[in-house]
Amino acid sequence: MSTETTTDHSTEYATDHAAERPARMHWAKHAPEVYKAMVRLDTTAKQGLDPRLVELVRLRASALNHCAFCLDMHTKDALAAGESVQRIVQLPAWEESRHFYTRKELAAIELTEAVTVLTDGFVPDEVYEKAAEHFEETELAQLIATIAVINAWNRFGVTTRAVPGHYQAGDFA
Repeated sequence: MSTETTTDHSTEYATDHAAERPARMHWAKHAPEVYKAMVRLDTTAKQGLDPRLVELVRLRASALNHCAFCLDMHTKDALAAGESVQRIVQLPAWEESRHFYTRKELAAIELTEAVTVLTDGFVPDEVYEKAAEHFEETELAQLIATIAVINAWNRFGVTTRAVPGHYQAGDFA
């Protein structure tokens, strides 16, 4: 095994970790107007929502979509927003660890999964109705927009192989 020196935000350590895969493309550089529109949409979509809830939704969608860059980013943003490590760690197994989340958060997480994984081609009525019980219509509309936006970001990140690990909380705020 070869040992390489890696710099991780000013901390050097010897490691035998796999080499970092390069990004396929820095799409924001090549489509700056699309990127700017996405940033505006992202900012508008989350208005009126609890920042910790937004990060839980972003993390769950990003995990389902296998977007490593977004997982890195939104874990750091969730921690900066005051989210606990335990709730972040339990999120992939939320159905077995429901007691870590409020009913409102559970409804948002379940809606996130339904919107993200459209395997049946629709969001089940019971999932939507549960979310509608916990969110006022305007807030629910914002939540749906937030879910749609993170799914779009995930698709950009996964397709262009955005590199995780370098983001610092608030970099794009």
